[in-house]
Amino acid sequence: MARSDGGSYFRRTSLFWMVLVSVYIILHTWTAFWPRDVPYGLLGPLGALAKYFVDYHYPALYNGWFLMFAIHVCEALFALKFCSDKGIDSTSTRLLWIAQTFLFGLTSLCLLIKYKPDGRPKRQ
Repeated sequence: MARSDGGSYFRRTSLFWMVLVSVYIILHTWTAFWPRDVPYGLLGPLGALAKYFVDYHYPALYNGWFLMFAIHVCEALFALKFCSDKGIDSTSTRLLWIAQTFLFGLTSLCLLIKYKPDGRPKRQ
């Protein structure tokens, strides 16, 4: 039985999640490392929330950035494992999954988890 070409399976996460996660990561990085340079007044309610965290919970904000980074690294490693488990053998495709999962986290990893290659038994 011929196997479908699951070795090059890749799906891009939705633009909505890409924008949302990118804005969050940029704002979190900016407030954690350069809090004096953030134009809080121009960011509306999001700026007020960010200013509150900088003023009253800065250690959690700063340490949370490193936790976020570690979580994204772990998710990227899980993406590598899932690529192997699901028979995705193309190096470039694996790198795409790893990079996308590192940048956008679970929004990418969930797409990879849902993938069921042909010819493999599906879990129930």
